[in-house]
Amino acid sequence: MRPAAFVRVPNRSNKVMKTTIHAFLFLILFAPVSRAMEQSVLARVTVYWASGGRGSDRWTRQHICSTGQRLRVGHCAVDPRRIPYGSKVTFPDATLVAVDTGSAVRTRKAARLSGRTASERNAIVIDRFFETKQQALSWARRNPYFMFVRISPPGFRSVSSFAQPGKTAQAFSTDPAPASAPAPVQVASAPRPSSQVRPVRRAGWMP
Repeated sequence: MRPAAFVRVPNRSNKVMKTTIHAFLFLILFAPVSRAMEQSVLARVTVYWASGGRGSDRWTRQHICSTGQRLRVGHCAVDPRRIPYGSKVTFPDATLVAVDTGSAVRTRKAARLSGRTASERNAIVIDRFFETKQQALSWARRNPYFMFVRISPPGFRSVSSFAQPGKTAQAFSTDPAPASAPAPVQVASAPRPSSQVRPVRRAGWMP
């Protein structure tokens, strides 16, 4: 009588363990940084408003946002794939909460069309909410198209101050001048050439 052929049974437990370890390492390496730590990023900042003129949709006019909260000053629209809802977005003049989104924000339309360098064209877009069109356009005219903002994920407590890197930090610096030297005089920047004057913004779109 011939002996039964030997059949090698694969060790499935080891294979499952290896697959689990690889998946865990993949999640650690490629998880979005914004969900794990605070970071400073370059953003193309646009504005939108609830009242005061054309340019806002019916949801914004009713102060309704994508997360169900009531829109108010201090809110902004972001791409939730890059910045989770509930994150704090710190500007040089205010700290906003990410509660809304929009198609132009997710596709980064304003950054792609107005960016002059690769880093600007690849910047995220943040749409800052104002109550009136006048307030929105007034803020937009006084601030650059692109600026660095600090993103703090939900539940992250930060105590450090924030300033724009490089030359931009000088425009928003609030540190007092040394006692031995007179305070520097801030000179308003020259108006832009007529070819660069911003047309009237539409909410969440180009300047």
